[in-house]
Amino acid sequence: MGKSEEEKVKIKIIETAGINCCVAACDGQKVHDRITVAFQKNSKVELSFAETNELTPAFLNAAVGQLYGTFHADLIEKNLSFIDLDPEDEIVLKRVMERAKGYFEHAYSCRKALRDVIGGEDA
Repeated sequence: MGKSEEEKVKIKIIETAGINCCVAACDGQKVHDRITVAFQKNSKVELSFAETNELTPAFLNAAVGQLYGTFHADLIEKNLSFIDLDPEDEIVLKRVMERAKGYFEHAYSCRKALRDVIGGEDA
């Protein structure tokens, strides 16, 4: 194989969620689903927050946070970038990502510890 030209998918939140007020988790889920499809195709994702307002943690948890339950943190951080984001919203987004990363890492280690104690089957 020659140089691998990784495809970059640009997702505009305003088009995907269909609204500019990014408040509801159900709208964030639409964004999450598009990111998931792109990641499954080994594409990088550029998430555009252009023309959005009222960005809430609930929306960001649904759109970005829950990715940590499906994909490894390194993959997310290498393949997901953000543009057109206000500095205040960027702070909220980083906080949501850190919390989600910590939550899913903790949940994984708890499940692993439980499997080790009860003798889960290793295939």
